[in-house]
Amino acid sequence: MRVTITPELLLRAYAVGVFPMSEGADDPGLFWVDPELRGIIPLDDFHIPRRLARTVRRDIFGIRIDTDFDRVIAHCAAARAGRGETWINRRIRTLYGDLFRLGHVHTVEAWRGCELVGGLYGVSLGQCFFGESMFHLETDASKVALVHLVARLTVGGYQLLDTQFQTDHLAQFGTREIERDTYKAMLATAVGADPVRDVWGGLIMNGQQALDLIAGAASG
Repeated sequence: MRVTITPELLLRAYAVGVFPMSEGADDPGLFWVDPELRGIIPLDDFHIPRRLARTVRRDIFGIRIDTDFDRVIAHCAAARAGRGETWINRRIRTLYGDLFRLGHVHTVEAWRGCELVGGLYGVSLGQCFFGESMFHLETDASKVALVHLVARLTVGGYQLLDTQFQTDHLAQFGTREIERDTYKAMLATAVGADPVRDVWGGLIMNGQQALDLIAGAASG
């Protein structure tokens, strides 16, 4: 029997550590993924390369939250040189758009003036943020967005930043792989607690403030 994936079913799947993917942008189907090894970024041990910290401090990108989900996911889904085929198909774009409107998907966007030049999106559930995808049109734009995401999650008292998989790109930030059972124990605790503060609306911070928050979490 074929099960229709709804936003509500998708949230229940995330709560137990399962997420959907597709074979490619043109494949209409979805399949569930439950990795044996899960990538996470410890929020109290997030590593920022020195050169990136200088870029964040300069505030060369304007950071906005949840202002253009459709363009963020469209850029994440776009094929680009040096990147394999995207797994974001039309069904995923529709489902996560529904979750965005329900307040469970958020974007962190890097803007250069009136141009969206980088960003990321993911699912927020309890004190867990599940990073889905990121993109950049300018050097470091998505990395700066990630730094601002970590700062916001720190303010919100989030316990878990899930990256799904470990990659060479994410390894520079301190991503770790943990076994499925360990991950699910951490997940159960995180999704069962509410954030201590709403970090998606009304919270404004510059680059230096973001760096200070992350440094404070690491030292505390």
